[in-house]
Amino acid sequence: MSFTQLEHTFTPLKFELEKTDPASRARAGKITTDHGEIQTPIFMPVGTVASVKGVHQRELEDDINAQIILGNTYHLYLKPGIDILEQAGGLHQFMNWNGPILTDSGGYQVYSLSNNRKITEEGVNFQSHSDGSRHFFTPELAIDIQKSIGGDIIMAFDECTPYPCDLKYATDSMHMTHRWLKRCCEHMDKTQGKYGYEQALFPIVQGSVYPELRKQSAEAIASADRFGNAIGGLSVGEPHDMMYEMTEVVTEILPSDKPRYLMGVGTPSNILETIALGIDMFDCVMPTRNARHGMIYTWDGIINIKNEKWKNDFSALDPNGHAYVDSTYSKAYVRHLFSSKELLGPQITSIHNLAFYLDLVGQARQHILAGDFREWKDGVVPKLKQRL
Repeated sequence: MSFTQLEHTFTPLKFELEKTDPASRARAGKITTDHGEIQTPIFMPVGTVASVKGVHQRELEDDINAQIILGNTYHLYLKPGIDILEQAGGLHQFMNWNGPILTDSGGYQVYSLSNNRKITEEGVNFQSHSDGSRHFFTPELAIDIQKSIGGDIIMAFDECTPYPCDLKYATDSMHMTHRWLKRCCEHMDKTQGKYGYEQALFPIVQGSVYPELRKQSAEAIASADRFGNAIGGLSVGEPHDMMYEMTEVVTEILPSDKPRYLMGVGTPSNILETIALGIDMFDCVMPTRNARHGMIYTWDGIINIKNEKWKNDFSALDPNGHAYVDSTYSKAYVRHLFSSKELLGPQITSIHNLAFYLDLVGQARQHILAGDFREWKDGVVPKLKQRL
């Protein structure tokens, strides 16, 4: 499939590659958008419905050091609805967030709503999870909705295949995703944004866990020549080694002068291992979702703060952390909040986990710049995996 006819002269996003680790493919770079700069590698907190659950925007900016957040097209389309977002002046204004925003296209919801949707060449007919109403997403509508939401980076409409997935289904789905991409690009280039700043479209590589399909898809996505590229359809139940294998196949092909976004990944060790393979951008609900259940990520390993063993432990949540805002809260205190069902407990752990994830990618960046990322990564990953 040729994308040579798709001409775009504007430059809504710039990527500067600053350094590559000598012993791996890890990269440090800088993305510039109209809403600010993003130092890579970067983790993006997930703000599904115009809110990172339990976290104020000032905490995202001041305490967590989030440089970009993610909004969900499917959920924002349903609530509050596009009309409200347009009246507000876009998602930035609606939620009072001044930094960059990335919006997904709704393609992941195509995957997650498998019992309530029908996929055709034209698009996806689905039933709302909240009120049962029926809706129809096309690639063109996905672009229009994201322009109304106003993300700085928006995603092409795709199908995220499940795992396991047979070769024929994965092949047919991949080719349809490529055809949908062509429609997304054409519609993107002939329609204007709504809020006076530029938006960058990222295509998405698919192909399930089949290396040849991943190669084909990466080549097709690279030929679209957009401002960045994403890898989808991973972290959906496949073994971690398989995820790393598919990521490596794709990063060997995607252009090095554009940012690479691995969607929906993942654990701290997943992030470091795929940074080593050349990934620049990540998002995942894991730090906040697990925080609400008492799981805390630290540099020494993973804590279940509900366990009795922390009842008399008055040390900080992460003694080896780098000046987190919640460093004054002890394990004993946070465990007490959870056992008392106080809302402050999940709030503290959510802020902690997000701060840890941003510290994780920030430390990775510093070691890439210093030239010793691979050695550092190999030393910290075993600790990050252990349960305390």
